[in-house]
Amino acid sequence: MKTRFNIDRKAHKNSELGFKIHLLVFLLATPVIFIIWYLTDTTYPWPIWSTAAWAIGVLFHYLGVFVFGKNKIKN
Repeated sequence: MKTRFNIDRKAHKNSELGFKIHLLVFLLATPVIFIIWYLTDTTYPWPIWSTAAWAIGVLFHYLGVFVFGKNKIKN
C-alpha cells in the first residue's frame, strides 16, 4: 500500500528529472542555433533573443522545482 508521502516524493523526483531534461535540451540546442546563425546570415544576432527567452524559462523552471517546490515535500 502506497502512502501519500511516497506518491508526493515520486512526483517531486519526476519534476526534478523534468528540469534536468529541460536544462540538457537548452544546453545542447543553444550552440546548434548559434551555429546555424553563423553559417547562414550574421547580419543580425537573432539567436540572442531566443536564447535569453529560453534561459528565463529554464530559470523559472528551476525556481519552481527546487526553490518553491521544496515547501511541498518534507523529508
